[in-house]
Amino acid sequence: LNSLCIGDQIKRVLQRPDEEAVVDHGGTSSVLNIHYEKEELEGHRTLFVGVRMPMGRQSHRHHRPHSSKHRRRADRTQAESVAQEDMNTESTATSHDTPSQRVQFILGTEEDEEHAAHDLFTELDEICVKDGKDAEWKETARWLKFEEDVEDGGERWSKPYVATLSLHSLFELRSCIINGTVLLDMKASCIEEIADLVLDHQEAAHELDDSVRMKVREALLKRHHHQSDKKRNNLLPMVKSLTDSGRRQSEPHHMDKAGELNCTALYMCPATSPQPPPTNTELKNGALDNSQMDLSKVDTHFMKKIPIGAEASNVLVGELDFLERSIIAFVRLSPAVLLTGLTEVPIPTRFLFILLGPDGKAQQYHEIGRSMATIMTDEIFHDVAYKAKDRTDLLAGIDEFLDQVTVLPPGEWDPSIRIEPPKSVPSQEKRKIPGVPNGTAVPVEEEQHGEHHGPELQRTGRLFGGLILDVKRKVPFYLSDFKDGLSLQCVASFLFLYCACMSPVITFGGLLGEATEGRISAIESLLGASMTGVAYSLFAGQPLTILGSTGPVLVFEKILFKFCKDYDLSYLSLRTCIGLWTAFLCLILVATDASSLVCYITRFTEEAFAALICLIFIYEALEKLFHLGEQYPINRHADLDKLTLAYCRCAEPDNPSNKTLELWNQRNITAPAVPWSNLTVSECLDLQGQFIGSACGHHGPYTPDVLFWSSILFFGTFFLSTFLKQFKTSRYFPTRVRSMISDFAVFLTIVLMVLIDYLIGVPSQKLQVPSNFKPTRDDRGWFINPIGRNPWWTVVAAPIPALLCTILIFMDQQITAVIINRKEHKLLKGCGYHLDLLMVGVMLAVCSIMGLPWFVAATVLSITHVNSLKLESESAAPGEQPRFLGIREQRLTGLVIFLLMGCSVFMTGALQFIPMPVLYGVFLYMGVSSLKGIQFFDRLKLFGMPAKHQPDFIYLRHVPLRKVHLFTLTQLTCLVLLWVIKTSPAAIVFPMMVLGLVFIRKLLDFCFAKRELSYLDDLMPENKKKKLDDDSKKAEVCDSYVEFNKAKRSYSKWYSMM
Repeated sequence: LNSLCIGDQIKRVLQRPDEEAVVDHGGTSSVLNIHYEKEELEGHRTLFVGVRMPMGRQSHRHHRPHSSKHRRRADRTQAESVAQEDMNTESTATSHDTPSQRVQFILGTEEDEEHAAHDLFTELDEICVKDGKDAEWKETARWLKFEEDVEDGGERWSKPYVATLSLHSLFELRSCIINGTVLLDMKASCIEEIADLVLDHQEAAHELDDSVRMKVREALLKRHHHQSDKKRNNLLPMVKSLTDSGRRQSEPHHMDKAGELNCTALYMCPATSPQPPPTNTELKNGALDNSQMDLSKVDTHFMKKIPIGAEASNVLVGELDFLERSIIAFVRLSPAVLLTGLTEVPIPTRFLFILLGPDGKAQQYHEIGRSMATIMTDEIFHDVAYKAKDRTDLLAGIDEFLDQVTVLPPGEWDPSIRIEPPKSVPSQEKRKIPGVPNGTAVPVEEEQHGEHHGPELQRTGRLFGGLILDVKRKVPFYLSDFKDGLSLQCVASFLFLYCACMSPVITFGGLLGEATEGRISAIESLLGASMTGVAYSLFAGQPLTILGSTGPVLVFEKILFKFCKDYDLSYLSLRTCIGLWTAFLCLILVATDASSLVCYITRFTEEAFAALICLIFIYEALEKLFHLGEQYPINRHADLDKLTLAYCRCAEPDNPSNKTLELWNQRNITAPAVPWSNLTVSECLDLQGQFIGSACGHHGPYTPDVLFWSSILFFGTFFLSTFLKQFKTSRYFPTRVRSMISDFAVFLTIVLMVLIDYLIGVPSQKLQVPSNFKPTRDDRGWFINPIGRNPWWTVVAAPIPALLCTILIFMDQQITAVIINRKEHKLLKGCGYHLDLLMVGVMLAVCSIMGLPWFVAATVLSITHVNSLKLESESAAPGEQPRFLGIREQRLTGLVIFLLMGCSVFMTGALQFIPMPVLYGVFLYMGVSSLKGIQFFDRLKLFGMPAKHQPDFIYLRHVPLRKVHLFTLTQLTCLVLLWVIKTSPAAIVFPMMVLGLVFIRKLLDFCFAKRELSYLDDLMPENKKKKLDDDSKKAEVCDSYVEFNKAKRSYSKWYSMM
């Protein structure tokens, strides 16, 4: 009999027409008593097995079936008998399925087009009567991700906040789903049809009579008043922003990208108004047109925050005085329908929840409505609601939600306090993942310990194999590299970085000119930077890298020039030979895929190198400011009462040095004939006179206004740049204005500071740019002979210093490239370590032949370039932090930066107004901003934090604190050692020390466990292989277990349905 009954039920289900909504009239069904349909098992057999794993101790007992319940047919095989026994064992486990397992099963169903999940906008409307007027539905709250309420005054929306619900209202909501009407996949075209279908089922359940039915229907069709309607009717806040009002005037019937809505494409329904509804004939004949929706009234500002393809969920609650019992209905429309006037924004409605009850329980209904709306924003229940087949599925979703809910004691928390939305919402993926055989959840953190480097660093074993793969990888994106650069963000980036790159290039050229007696100076530095940067931006594998001058290169140039001067060799010729040999060695490194060794550079080395460069930027910026104090001294111990007696004049030096006498003899100057007291400061310094007087310092008269004004410009530039960069997250101005200010933060700061400096008029030090395009010295040209007057053996000996120079170039270039190509930056177009090194080597040869400085990847400038091109999501829900999408990968910013740098010689008139303290402030900003995201500094702060105040870093969960401190101290020691070497005369061996960090990191394998290093640092390649091998073995065991249960469960479930 049981088999016949089950068969009849399946037959009735299979014969149900597709057009008919799935109706569940409620009753006493329990979530735990789950019965599966035949189609359900056939379509989801595989995933069902994966989900329904035994969670606890697995029983291996085989229950012998009772003959009265399990008669075997004569033609059954022995295998079927064994399956029958297994079915009995499995039926015991099935009866104890948890809501989580049921939800995992539901989410594992195959998606069809009708039940594909969309983003949801949820609106809570309550019916109300105001001042004796006709009742209407009033919008009281809305959810896109977090809750927003209409404030008590009714004039504004609240700030988005995390919804806090009472546990009682959640249980009442569950009761509503159990006892109310559930209509799934209803096909309706307008609110009238929905109301009729809902009331038909209520009437069929003998819960309504005809008179009450008409009143309820009339209430459901009342007009909906939205909060945005009040804004549009008010003249004062009509102009919310210039961009929005301009868009409304120019495009009144076309929505922007966020909504993708057009009048001609809308599927319209009659407006929900108190007017008599049209007849069915009118609906079928299409008498109603799209004119009933005025899209000019749509709140486009809020519409931009709604993701493309989003659907609506409407919650309608309220009290009606003529009702004696509640009317409850949960409706899922299929397909979603645009219901005119029902929702604040014109998007199709997918779900409706209706709760109308007797008087006196308005607050209770409100809380149940909030619970329904909040649970619809839950990522898991949201998916369950789309895929649910009946009431039990919805109840399983609610029960799973209740399993995850945290209850706060009433005496320890004030529910009226609104919780600010978190900066980052935790992932809910673990709620979707079934258990593994040992009863634990599948680990979700394994992904972060995956491969540190991609296929770009795999050795090919072929000559130039890596270079060929780099070219193949970059060619498909070459055209898009230019198209993607056509953005306002890129304009802000190159304007900022042009100013940031100009100063160090000119400064480096000036220092090099002093070290080489003018053989290579500022004009050569500008030309070399422009040529190298343009070529690199056009053809490099990673154009986001910015090339610049480095300290070790300057030290190498100084040592080489001193060597040539001591041995009477031509500096430029020997330098050309060394440069050509270095380029040749770089070519060998490219041919042999030597860049694959970069995979041994882990976070330990990256962060030590990056932190050092950032600290050097900060140190040099402050050092240059203090150096201004020597040029423009202040009187620290002045007697203010004697200021009227203070003076400063030039005088003949009492004891002139030999250098001074030699200068006078060269110019045919006799000291007594010089009118010393009438000389200006610059003339006195030129003739090496001395300053005497109470208002004189060592280098001239006291000029306190210049130094203090320079300090104001320096710190003003730093703080204003920081403030404007963070302006994107402020509360002022529309989003687009804030974003534009943030993108142009540094450039706006420079322009503002230049204007202020010009208006104040204090003679601060200005940027000096060469005004003539010719070599600094007349005795050299633009092309250098590699031998010149040097002996032939210099060509043979040049490879020795070239080897050291190659290591210097390789380490500086590739470590910076590794930092730029981090997976945290979410780069999509790939990178090209081999192609980058090839371009640096080729341009190094060109610069050597032309007698120009050598340029290599500049760490801080490159990091700043990447940070200025970050992309964030535009359609962020209110209260939600914009999501980081990646970097705008393109070639135009670098190309324009270095093209403008080459043209700077012709822009001297404008550039000479830029104060140097402003550029020093930009250096300080770049150094400080580049420190963000370096884990080393986060770990450094832990030394001064009690454990209870430490942030919730992932490595603190899995690594003992003493091990974290040991790792940090080791890194700090290496950083100090690098600093000492970098700032000492031995700076030329700095690249060798950076290479030594790789070996120091290797030694840490003996002090830390692999698991600890996987959280603190990236695993070395050998360890990765072992780890992947271990994971694959574990996966094989899990797969075999799952396959066994798959076959056993699917056959048992099929057998139970027979």
